[in-house]
Amino acid sequence: MSDMPVKLERRGAIAVVTIDNPPVNALGLAVRQRLLELVPELEADGSVAGVVLTGAGSLFVGGADITEFDHPPQAPHLPELLERIECAGKPWFAAVNGMALGGGAELALACHYRLVSPKARFGLPEINLGIIPGAGGTQRLPRLIGVEAALPVIAEKAQIDGQRAVELHLAAGLVEGDFLAGAIAAAAEMATLPLPSPAAELPVADPGEGFWTEATARIHKSAKGAKAPLAALESLRLGVQKGAMEGLSFERETFLRLRASDEAAALRYLFFAERSASRSSSLRGVEPRRINLAGVVGGGTMGVGIAAALLNAGLTVVLSERDAASLERARTALEAVFAAQAKRKMHSDQEGRDRLARLKRTVGLDELAGCDLVIEAVFEDLNVKRDVFARLSQVCRADAILATNTSYIDPRLIVEGFGSQERFIGLHFFSPAQVMKLLEIIPLPQTAADVKATGFDLAKRLAKVPVRAGICEGFIGNRILKRYRGEAEQMVAEGVDFAAIDAALRDFGYAMGPFEMQDLAGLDISFMNREAARGRGENVPEALGDILVRAGRKGQKTGGGWYDYEPGERKPQPSAATARLLAPSIGAPKQVDPGKIIGRLIKAMADEGRKILEEGIADSPEAIDLVEVHGYGFPRGKGGPMFLSARNAI
Repeated sequence: MSDMPVKLERRGAIAVVTIDNPPVNALGLAVRQRLLELVPELEADGSVAGVVLTGAGSLFVGGADITEFDHPPQAPHLPELLERIECAGKPWFAAVNGMALGGGAELALACHYRLVSPKARFGLPEINLGIIPGAGGTQRLPRLIGVEAALPVIAEKAQIDGQRAVELHLAAGLVEGDFLAGAIAAAAEMATLPLPSPAAELPVADPGEGFWTEATARIHKSAKGAKAPLAALESLRLGVQKGAMEGLSFERETFLRLRASDEAAALRYLFFAERSASRSSSLRGVEPRRINLAGVVGGGTMGVGIAAALLNAGLTVVLSERDAASLERARTALEAVFAAQAKRKMHSDQEGRDRLARLKRTVGLDELAGCDLVIEAVFEDLNVKRDVFARLSQVCRADAILATNTSYIDPRLIVEGFGSQERFIGLHFFSPAQVMKLLEIIPLPQTAADVKATGFDLAKRLAKVPVRAGICEGFIGNRILKRYRGEAEQMVAEGVDFAAIDAALRDFGYAMGPFEMQDLAGLDISFMNREAARGRGENVPEALGDILVRAGRKGQKTGGGWYDYEPGERKPQPSAATARLLAPSIGAPKQVDPGKIIGRLIKAMADEGRKILEEGIADSPEAIDLVEVHGYGFPRGKGGPMFLSARNAI
């Protein structure tokens, strides 16, 4: 069998060109070279009436070869190839059998016709990598389907499925059944028609200044500081208002400029880190256990979120609480979760009701006996958790996986003495669990390989990013968080205004700074952890947050923490009470450049990360950065503390 990434075969008068470049049929150099050779070769062949271009496997083309982005571009460049296809003297039919993303969508747009399967999806997700389409996507798509339909795809991550592509006249036809045979038959029939005008030469209507003004405001808000979405909008607008040639030139220049940016480098780094995270090399070949029925113990905020995540993934869930009233509150909370998801168009109202119908509720633990997996999500107290696992060990099947959602406690202590340790594992979700993408997987020393594999498989089913974490206080994320908060408090003790620290972190890209975050989460949570450590005889210094909690200031829930809050409001206000309480413990006020604040906090996080690596708690710097980005709001466009520290030698 040939190892060529592009295959050619003849079906009567139709040449079938198949891109076969696993895993995603990326448009790497060898693919581009061969396609460019084939255009004149097939054009010169009098026996060929048309060309069907498709992808091997279940997708068309997943995009450009991103591994090439860190090297100088090599000819032939994709725009050159697409222009040659677009201007070919014989019709090229893009037979889109699955995903056509990025450069794959641009390749399809350059073909004379598009034939689609019901599974086809067109997308231009380049903004996820800090760039814009660079091979005509911002110019050809609006000329084929109109500006209003094209904008969400170009600048807002929307996709177009096969049926919608036909409705928009992006596709010439929907082929069901044997897709390739149907596409070849359609191509043979259409090959006799006059060639359509190249997409780049089609006229396009300007929707008017009001449209652009509204789109700019909307995208500016959703971009949250990212440059690519607005640049994609500008490329689209320029092409509409000044013509395709100017638009194509601007698009390519902008693509190359953004590709060389720090933000794009960080996003590429995370892209590859996320792709690697889903495949644990140590578990290659290990089959996960089958999970259909999952139990959740605890119907508080975390338990409800975990139950919602499991239900969203199609599992049936048994939710356990200590009394009927708690169960009813949990159900009400779940109803609110699904209503909110429906409002955000994540699913229909009926789908929300269907998910809720797969929820079973029970008082006590006996009804968890048939579960394949049970996740404990009760109060963060060792004795409480041990009581739960003592009972679960008696009630559940011997082959059921028993997981703790603890965020700080050593899971070995939680399950010590409860039979075979092979089935126990830590699965640390982040709140709200139905939203946050991170899942820390904490194996015990005796955890079976297939139980570990099941943790990674569950993360995939829940559309989460799994990271293996070793056992220590706080695992990866909360251990770094402790160091981060401690460094921030140390700056306050030295006289730096905590509001200035929060402002610096917001400008850096965090949704909120460390003190606003403590007020939101509740200062008493970390306070209780410190108190528990003191109760165990550990030497834990008094923190500034302890002073506030002892004075009754626990954050937003008490109307005041680091900041004051008006009743029913979440906007932080300066607090005279906080200033008075902390005055004896902080130095003279001093101004510090925001960049130095950020540098100091990043260094603290990276230093702790290096210790975590040295101790084997994390497998790689990339794993630590995934934890920070997906669990703690580190700005994605900055890559993570380990990435930044290595890049800037912090």
